[in-house]
Amino acid sequence: MTKADANPAVDLAALANGLARAGARPDLTASPAPARALDWRQRMSDNIAYALLVYTGLQIMLTMTALQATGTGILPYLALVLLVVGIIPACRGFERRWNQLNDEAAANPDQAPRFRHDQRLLWALTISLPFAITGLFLLLSALSA
Repeated sequence: MTKADANPAVDLAALANGLARAGARPDLTASPAPARALDWRQRMSDNIAYALLVYTGLQIMLTMTALQATGTGILPYLALVLLVVGIIPACRGFERRWNQLNDEAAANPDQAPRFRHDQRLLWALTISLPFAITGLFLLLSALSA
């Protein structure tokens, strides 16, 4: 194994020297890739998609752990499906609010505080709801036993 194999990082100076020896000259004046255009609608949509994945994963993991601890019947599984399906309309409300923006408003940096507020609320609900729902399920299970 050579030293180059051990370190997969590209040595740009060696690459430029190799290109120069081969007669090719690297274009060092090329401009960097253009910055991604600001679009709050797309950013919120991405946050919602990731939040749904996290919420569903947490809800399934916590519910399955609670089911193993309590050993109850089919009702919790039905509740799990309803809870996962029930979060979609709430997330759709967030997305609808941002999709109503026109192109100019969607690219306006002044939307940042509003976006951060909705983003914090979305993620707070995404992370806290599975724990709250599972805690409520365990409490009701303990009270009915």
